[in-house]
Amino acid sequence: MTYVVSARRRPSGTARSRRNTTHERAHHARERRRFRLQRQQGLWNGTIELPPLNGERRRKTIRRKNKKDLLEALAEAKSELRRLGDLPTKSQTVEQWFRYWLKQVAREVRPNTFDGYKRTVTNHIIPAIGNVKLDKLTATHMRRVHDGILAKGLSSTTALLAHRTMSASFKIAIREGRLSRNPAMLTAAPRKANVQLDVLDLPESLSLLEHTLETPERIVWATYLLTAARRGEIIGLERDRVSDVLDLSWQLQRIPYVHGCGGRCGRRFGGDCPDRTISVPVDYESRHIAGGLYWTRPKSNKGWRIIPLVDPLRSVLERHIHTAPENPHGLVFTRPDGAAYDPKVASAEWRTIMKAKFGEDRAVRLHDLRHTTVDLLYLADVPEDLIQEIVGHSSRTMVQEYKSLRNQVRLKSGMQQLSALLAEFSTPALPAASLELVAP
Repeated sequence: MTYVVSARRRPSGTARSRRNTTHERAHHARERRRFRLQRQQGLWNGTIELPPLNGERRRKTIRRKNKKDLLEALAEAKSELRRLGDLPTKSQTVEQWFRYWLKQVAREVRPNTFDGYKRTVTNHIIPAIGNVKLDKLTATHMRRVHDGILAKGLSSTTALLAHRTMSASFKIAIREGRLSRNPAMLTAAPRKANVQLDVLDLPESLSLLEHTLETPERIVWATYLLTAARRGEIIGLERDRVSDVLDLSWQLQRIPYVHGCGGRCGRRFGGDCPDRTISVPVDYESRHIAGGLYWTRPKSNKGWRIIPLVDPLRSVLERHIHTAPENPHGLVFTRPDGAAYDPKVASAEWRTIMKAKFGEDRAVRLHDLRHTTVDLLYLADVPEDLIQEIVGHSSRTMVQEYKSLRNQVRLKSGMQQLSALLAEFSTPALPAASLELVAP
């Protein structure tokens, strides 16, 4: 750093006094600008100077009914300014904030996660506290959202999801300087409801196998039961991923369309926009099937799994692939017209199968078949670490799953134990060929 020494004559005492007086006046003027108290419209107003942004001056105005409250609020704001280095300047409503946040988060999370956020914000958060100023949120407002959800007859798990959605959003608001603290942290999160899932037992599983193996179009449901696969993994299964193993590294999902016109087209739904598009993170791996249907990767590497294909499923799938008509997408299972399954259509057809086989009282969801398969694997004395790998709940990385031949041998043994259990308790009505086991 270079210092320049002035050669000017030292000013006289009068000049020094005049300069000091000038400096003092300027200082007091700055202080008055920094904490300006004025009576306006029956309120006391105080202004705090904030660090400039992009070369522009920024100030925060605080209003209170009396001078004492204003000074206390100013002192608290000064303390926050020293602690955080900045303060939020715009007081948005909760609805304005969440509308903005949804636009930003759509580029950062998976489509299904975004869809959950959007439904929670639209159905629960905005109706309960949408008109509240963002910087005025308290624990009472958080509990208002919780109570509103429970008052609708929904479970505490839904209230917990809403709480987590608010917490995630408010963290971004803090990062952007719109909040100084997370209101969701001011109250305890609701407890997750303890739900008793309806699953099939061993006799019911055998009865389902018998029912689904009767006709080719029902084989898809037997595949779910015998693999513990997720909904999108089976309806998105491709023929070239079926061999002596089942490659479950892709799943079929519907990705909702969003407006590509910036909202200028006037259409309500993104799917009706002439410039419709999808909004996904830049690292989101997908392949287009048709319309809004895509193959996507599982949300984590532990979901990328290769499981051995043993009888009865191996023989059933080989026969199905050999006899089923070709389709343009190379899918193993399709609708009667050769089109890919929509996930919601698959769930609806499964409910029809359940009602036809077990009556109206049973509420086994398609996803709940995973729990049924896990129960059967335990009943077949399959080691727990193999069950975790089969259903995709293991903490092992994908590389470890691929590279270990010993794991594949043990996995095959585990799947054969499941087949042996089903063969042992099968009824004569169940096709014997479908339960023929592969020799170890």
